[in-house]
Amino acid sequence: MATYSLANERLRALEDIEREIGAILQNAVSVCPRPLSALAGTVILELSKEKTNERLLDRQAAAFTASVQHVEAELSAQIRYLTQVATGQPHEGSSYSSRKDCQMALKRVDYARLKLSDVARTCEQMLEN
Repeated sequence: MATYSLANERLRALEDIEREIGAILQNAVSVCPRPLSALAGTVILELSKEKTNERLLDRQAAAFTASVQHVEAELSAQIRYLTQVATGQPHEGSSYSSRKDCQMALKRVDYARLKLSDVARTCEQMLEN
């Protein structure tokens, strides 16, 4: 159960990141019909004015940069997690090695049964002769 909840948390985190990227893109093109640059939206509108409000532009640029940095940090964290999982290093959410150990143990039990039945058959043949 804990593995599923951890996986669901990871998926929710990725969905949150996806929504944040969508919001960034939406804000970037809110005024312009097509994306002209990363700071389109209200920045383009402000730049088109004869007298620009530099503080507004700075705030918009800082907000956009902060959003992009947050998305970058979250994606990097997700990539680090997936890299750790993919390389087989132990982590809190993996049950792969336990399942693999169990499968191998079952194969060894089957092999032991096969060999024991061979030994039993040989013994029976020797007793008959």
